[in-house]
Amino acid sequence: MALERVARDGLVLLGCGKMGTALLTGWLGAGVPARSVWVIEPNPSDWLKASSVHLNEGVPPAPAVALLAVKPQMMGAALPALQALGNGATLFVSIAAGTTIAAFEAALGDRTPIVRTMPNTPAMVNRGITALCRNGHVGDEGMALAVALMAAVGETVILDGEHQIDAVTAVSGSGPAYVFHLIEALAAAGEAEGLSPEVAMQLARATVCGAGELAHRSAESAAQLRVNVTSPGGTTAAALAVLMPELPGLMARAVKAAADRGRELGK
Repeated sequence: MALERVARDGLVLLGCGKMGTALLTGWLGAGVPARSVWVIEPNPSDWLKASSVHLNEGVPPAPAVALLAVKPQMMGAALPALQALGNGATLFVSIAAGTTIAAFEAALGDRTPIVRTMPNTPAMVNRGITALCRNGHVGDEGMALAVALMAAVGETVILDGEHQIDAVTAVSGSGPAYVFHLIEALAAAGEAEGLSPEVAMQLARATVCGAGELAHRSAESAAQLRVNVTSPGGTTAAALAVLMPELPGLMARAVKAAADRGRELGK
């Protein structure tokens, strides 16, 4: 139901790189008509050019949503194109890391309804997770619309407030990079034990992807899933005896470093 408003009143997408493309693909797949979407993108892909969206044709007078998907360092130059929509009925949704709601209010007007989100790159394969928070001008209907837009590419969670966004960035926003590095490290360890690079990487990738899917589908906790794989005195137990004393503290330091950096960028 929430996306019907987008189909009727239109949506502006400011920036259509990888994440913007993932979102647009999800919206079109969810039934949003291409002619209800206006995209502002200085370097459009061939796919975007071939789509039926309004590409670099300005913006409608009162769209339901303006979604901000440009990089934070380009936001200052890009926002003036949408400034006229501030302080009105248009819901602004940002996926830009490090740009605060207060910064958007300063640029667009302090009565502008704004939802700040933190998605992650698995959105590109419809397996993302997005955390959302809002300012005081976003009602329940507006929040439901923002959730529906982000749900097109994966799961969603609603935060207690913007103060939690840096922790989200550190866990799920940056988290895919931690997992990719785990794949690299696991493959390298397999090579060290005599596997070819190709076989070691195939085993590592498939193992991480399969374990993640099992965790996604299972009703059991991650701790119980770990126990299920671990026979007392077996090979897994031997490996965990090395990992478990070190990994929780290492991960806590890594997540704290990412969260601290997020707070610095937001100042």
